[in-house]
Amino acid sequence: MLKSLQAINNDKTIQPTFAGTVLGFDFGLKRIGVASGEHMLGIAHPLTTLNAESNDDRFNLIANLIKEWKPTTLIVGLPLSLDGQENEVTLLSKKFARRMDGRFNLPIIMIDERFSSAEASQSLSESGIKGRKQKPMLDQMAAQVILQSYFDTITHEMSKRQHHESS
Repeated sequence: MLKSLQAINNDKTIQPTFAGTVLGFDFGLKRIGVASGEHMLGIAHPLTTLNAESNDDRFNLIANLIKEWKPTTLIVGLPLSLDGQENEVTLLSKKFARRMDGRFNLPIIMIDERFSSAEASQSLSESGIKGRKQKPMLDQMAAQVILQSYFDTITHEMSKRQHHESS
């Protein structure tokens, strides 16, 4: 088990397998960005942005994505302030992750998402998509950054472990 990637589930028997499909979420008050990826490839792709108003509608849309993609793990961005402190959105994000835990019975891992929206905006700008034209894609691109951070953390941790074991 990788120490930096522990599941937040109430049921401690639910642990990530580090295999199969993964869905990543960039939680927002108005929209939720979603990305997908495969553990084997370690590459995240933007998937969609959920624009539902009510929690019931949001979780129904997420349930449909889970049914379609059959993920083994869910990644949720943890929005901390620049100095690493929690804020109101951090608490709402944690609540969102706990609700997903209660509904979907899948391992849920929270990843520090500082700078994910800025990185997503920069990527879109570099692709020629600027200003207001970014809005429809920004959340799913931020989810891609969050999910890619998860994959990169796995790669880094595994590399460190192999280096340590061969020393």
